[in-house]
Amino acid sequence: MKTKLLALLLFVLYQTGFSQVTERIQGKVVFDKTVANKVEVINATSKNVALTDTEGKFTITVEANDQLVFVAKNHEIKELKVTAAILKQGFISMTLVAKVEELKEVVVQNTPSIKLSKDAKWEQAKLDQYTLEKNASKLKNPGVYDGTIENGMDIMRIGGMIAKLFKKKTTDIETKGPVLPFTEAAKTQIETEFYTDTLQLRQEEIATFLDFCNKDPKSKIIAAQQNILSLQEYMSSKILHFKSL
Repeated sequence: MKTKLLALLLFVLYQTGFSQVTERIQGKVVFDKTVANKVEVINATSKNVALTDTEGKFTITVEANDQLVFVAKNHEIKELKVTAAILKQGFISMTLVAKVEELKEVVVQNTPSIKLSKDAKWEQAKLDQYTLEKNASKLKNPGVYDGTIENGMDIMRIGGMIAKLFKKKTTDIETKGPVLPFTEAAKTQIETEFYTDTLQLRQEEIATFLDFCNKDPKSKIIAAQQNILSLQEYMSSKILHFKSL
């Protein structure tokens, strides 16, 4: 009787030990047929972590039913459960897919009331300027102009209205004192936030942008108007060309 109990105990211990066999398994990760370097292969069960080499290969310790997680920058996370078949095969092949870029749409819920004049046309021009600045800040990829901008029809209408402001000749401009050069006027009269927030320029790009505008003969006309809004409208119309260079 004792012999049978001992044999049964040994059998149970053997089965338990067999079901929890730890193995080192190899594998390879690719990005759309390109080897995936420095991908983290995480055993979420045992907390072990491996890193793919320059050929996309890795080795990690696993047991049956362990959960593997594959993590790579700008790629979708993949999970894999270690089955008996995988352990028997002794190799894991995994392909990671790049994430789809999703840009969050900026929605302006309320357009603030801008009361600068009793003239209805002037009021509408201010509201159009506000819309122009908001659209300029919504470029799909700041710093890289792709030829398009949100609300294209509104921009065409606003652009036409702005163009009418520039039809006066230099001799028709009423000045209010000494006329500053365009670059100096832009630096002293326009807040830094307009360049960084509205025009989406980096601090180091501001001087280059102003020099770009200054080369346009029309900038002298704008500077002579001595009007902050005119400066902002002019630079808003030049920013897309500047970003496309």
